[in-house]
Amino acid sequence: MITSSHDTNKIALFRNKQVRKVIYKNEWWFSVVDVIAVLTDSTNPQVYWRVLKKRLRQEGSNETVTNCNGLKMPSPDGKLRTTDCANTETLFRLIQAIPSPKAEPFKRWLAKVGYERIQEIEDPELGQKRTRALYKAKGYPDDWIERRMRGIAIREELTEEWQKHGVNKPREYEILTAEISKATFGITPSDYKKIKELKRENLRDHMDDLELLFSMLGEASTTEITKVEHPDGFDENKKVSQRGGKIAGDARAKLEQETGRRVVTKANYLPKKQQKQVQ
Repeated sequence: MITSSHDTNKIALFRNKQVRKVIYKNEWWFSVVDVIAVLTDSTNPQVYWRVLKKRLRQEGSNETVTNCNGLKMPSPDGKLRTTDCANTETLFRLIQAIPSPKAEPFKRWLAKVGYERIQEIEDPELGQKRTRALYKAKGYPDDWIERRMRGIAIREELTEEWQKHGVNKPREYEILTAEISKATFGITPSDYKKIKELKRENLRDHMDDLELLFSMLGEASTTEITKVEHPDGFDENKKVSQRGGKIAGDARAKLEQETGRRVVTKANYLPKKQQKQVQ
């Protein structure tokens, strides 16, 4: 099993249908079953994919199948599960084996998405601009967007430090993130999403200003301690994550004591009519 190297799972849309994608080896990889669902309207794309793999092997196209990697992607239950994924080149080959009137427009869409990734690698600011524009279109105000973008940058700096200090597996990232969250808010991200009644949605996209600020404080504190103490491996980084989160947790508790109000609430940041757009 191969896992993706960064927490960069995203949802793309082709004619209002979701296609999960993740950055792996510096390029986009797409969920094969999502692509099949888009092209065939199959009620069971998993079965379609199993049959297609068998047919491709029988026809001597085994290389196309083996070029698909199992990467972690969000499933409908919100958990990360291993999913067969293909990069743009492999998907073009697979599409040729799937009879569909949507094949050509999907190829054009796929080429555009791949090209945008190349642009972002060459000029990272383009990716930030696209992200800002997306949040703006969903109804977020500029000040919230700036905080969210800063939070994304802090998160990326933290994962880079984890990589430098012996943490490389997505599952380890999840555990360390949960440790920071427990120390900061008293709950794990999965429990946090239950409070806000979220499923596949990104938790931080539904946080208000204070929730975002304390999330950033917990991760920024962990990053700074990591830079100073250089923990080696998962166990040592876990202890640092707990300490970094506690700095934010103590600040949160003090604020709640002073105001008499809890920072964590079931409320979502956007009004209900806009939440649907985000989901």
